[in-house]
Amino acid sequence: MTLNLNHLRIWNGFDDDYQFGHIAIVGDCIKEIAESAILNGRDCAGLTAIPGLIDAHVHMVLDPCIRNPFDHITDLEKLMPAMVERALAMVNAGITTARDLGGGNWHELALRDAIARGDVPGPRLICSGQPITSVGGHCHFWGGEAADLSAALDILEKQIEKGVDLIKIMATGGNITPGSRPVEAQFDTNTLSAIVARAKSHGRHVAAHCHGVEGIHNAAKAGVTTIEHCSWVGKQGWGLAYDDAVAQSIVEQKTWVSPTINAGWQRFKSDQKRVDLVQSNYRKMRAHGVQLIASTDAGIPNVFHHHLVKALPVFQFFAELTPRETLLAATSSSAEAIGLGEITGQLSCGYAADLLLLDGDPLNDLSVLENPVGIIVNGRLIKEF
Repeated sequence: MTLNLNHLRIWNGFDDDYQFGHIAIVGDCIKEIAESAILNGRDCAGLTAIPGLIDAHVHMVLDPCIRNPFDHITDLEKLMPAMVERALAMVNAGITTARDLGGGNWHELALRDAIARGDVPGPRLICSGQPITSVGGHCHFWGGEAADLSAALDILEKQIEKGVDLIKIMATGGNITPGSRPVEAQFDTNTLSAIVARAKSHGRHVAAHCHGVEGIHNAAKAGVTTIEHCSWVGKQGWGLAYDDAVAQSIVEQKTWVSPTINAGWQRFKSDQKRVDLVQSNYRKMRAHGVQLIASTDAGIPNVFHHHLVKALPVFQFFAELTPRETLLAATSSSAEAIGLGEITGQLSCGYAADLLLLDGDPLNDLSVLENPVGIIVNGRLIKEF
């Protein structure tokens, strides 16, 4: 497919402002971006092009309408239509890439491959398979329980055999698992370091689920690529154990924080004490230089897979970001963090043709993301314009 788009206002995913010109797409790649119009191109005057959005934390196998983790469908034949529907809703909302951080039977890998073949529309997916967890630990029902390091490495190798793109580790407990406590660390630094080293030997990065401050500290010291949630949970409660030294360790290790702020956080805005606490924690992290990427944890109860655009203004509010900083976290920064920085996340020659066409100015108003005029994923026109 060849697609030439003229007279665009273009935000490339990293610059401070727009450029103006045309984008030439050949096959699945951006061939050219230049100021002059191109012969026989579509007239896109008045439209803004930006990179497709990235949600760095989703679970394609989970139905957000189901609260009990044991009630989810596990049979692939029954589950695939629901996953296909979620994937379609995501691309229709402008999400062109997503990182799936866990399931029990590798069904999300089947969806990943179907999308890559062009069998079904959906975002580019990278998938972690079964998370490594402690015995009885967070999401143990997905099959990744490990009693010791040897068992953890065996689980890791199993994920590699299944064809995963990265490794997920549960560094602390979590909310949806009965008997699991978010404040408690599930693995020590030495164990996490060995897992990270083994993953790197296979060319995979590691995402670590971390609520409690001890687990955040262990994961950062171990050199994981991304810390998911980073909730600063301590004995006194959520968000109350922020630690400057741990934040500095995150920066020193060049670890990204994926805070999974979803649209449902909108309800917290009425609680000024909570707002002050959360904003203070993010303000301190950012002062140290902690880098943030956009993520929602889509699939957990009431967090829908296609609601990243609804979540971004909420993320902007709690992390006290500008619209541009928020978009960076959902495009080029996210792509770099999840290992796709040379493939997608920006509008540059040679990059995947993942882009949104918008009627408005997203660098000043994120609400324009909610109604994209056109959507292109890997060179495929998803939404006609």
